[in-house]
Amino acid sequence: MEALSLVIGFIFVITAWMGVKIVPQQEAWVVERLGRFHSILEPGINFLIPYIDSVGYKHSLKESAQDIPSQTAITKDNVTLGIDGVLYLKITDPKQASYGVTNPFYAVSQLAQTTMRSEIGKITLDKTFEERESLNINIVRAINEAANVWGIQCLRYEIKDITPPRNVLEAMELQVAAERQKRAEILNSEGKRQSQINAAEGEKQEVVLHSEAAMTDQINRAEGEAAAILKVAEATAKGIEMVALSIQKPGGADAVSLRVAEQYVSAFSKLAKENNTILLPADTGNPGAMIAQALGVFNTIKNEKSGSVDIGL
Repeated sequence: MEALSLVIGFIFVITAWMGVKIVPQQEAWVVERLGRFHSILEPGINFLIPYIDSVGYKHSLKESAQDIPSQTAITKDNVTLGIDGVLYLKITDPKQASYGVTNPFYAVSQLAQTTMRSEIGKITLDKTFEERESLNINIVRAINEAANVWGIQCLRYEIKDITPPRNVLEAMELQVAAERQKRAEILNSEGKRQSQINAAEGEKQEVVLHSEAAMTDQINRAEGEAAAILKVAEATAKGIEMVALSIQKPGGADAVSLRVAEQYVSAFSKLAKENNTILLPADTGNPGAMIAQALGVFNTIKNEKSGSVDIGL
């Protein structure tokens, strides 16, 4: 065991004396020769000249996340905010990262804070919550413009928390509640308006239907009355025509005379029952004279009609 330890120790001594360096993957080692930059060692085994070459800086080429501590920033409308974030960086030029700035990650972190305050000061409080994505893009662009000479690339920046003051939070909550109440009232008014419109439309349709029904009923009644009057007139005309034809037949005149006499006597009997005052013929005690008088009236009308017909012919 002692011999093996001696052999291993001897190998390490020889390796160190010969300047053999093994660089891990995704790392870059900056070699200085006599205090000046000489080269950058690639991953794998590398050989240096002992006591002349030395590794001055070791950089990881992996993407790293740098936490940006919370800080205060003032918006365009003079509201103080507490804001923090996280910055994702990657070394692209190990030489510039070694000699361009003393502490590259610290420098970029400070640049991110100042840039974030500057960008917040360009917008109002309401826009701060709405435009977080544009804020992140603007901060990344500003950092890359300044950190390019440092051999560092800013891949992205994310704002984690934006904390307004207590009174501003309360005002925002009241504003949100007022906006919700406003939307609710607008919706209620729109619903009432639509309901009233629907009710008015229904009443209008009801009135129109009632008027149309009344008009149709009146038309139907008028048509029915007209048809009834026409039927009565036709029946009356037909009856008169039949009476006229019957009168012209043999014995028709005698039948008419008898019918007139009967109606004349019946009329006087009814008149005596219904009225206290009546007009009587001069000779009421002679029924034959009354009948003769009625027949005389009938014959006079008949002769006048026959004479007018004869004159017309």
